[in-house]
Amino acid sequence: MPQFAILIYADESLHAVDAAEAELEENDRHAEDLSASGTMSLAYALTPRASAVSIRRDGTSPGPFVQADQFVAGFYVIEAPDLDAAMAIARVNPAVRTATGGVEVRPVHSGGITASS
Repeated sequence: MPQFAILIYADESLHAVDAAEAELEENDRHAEDLSASGTMSLAYALTPRASAVSIRRDGTSPGPFVQADQFVAGFYVIEAPDLDAAMAIARVNPAVRTATGGVEVRPVHSGGITASS
């Protein structure tokens, strides 16, 4: 079945080191629902952008690669029969209901989990 990456855009990650359980509850419940349905194959929440380091040809700098109001706060990969089905799944992400957040759905081209020996 085709895989789709769902990139979660937000003003800032809720997954700060000191985030309260109540702040994470809705997102965690959403992830648990997708996992229980067998739809989601992996998910990662990213730390706030202040912890990012950008690497370019001429060196490194603290902070995100692109300065923007919203940034990728996390992502997950789902399996769905087609793009329309993936979009239907993505529409229930809590970020979609916020005033400034949202999600992006992108078909996965190739890759997957690799294990080192």
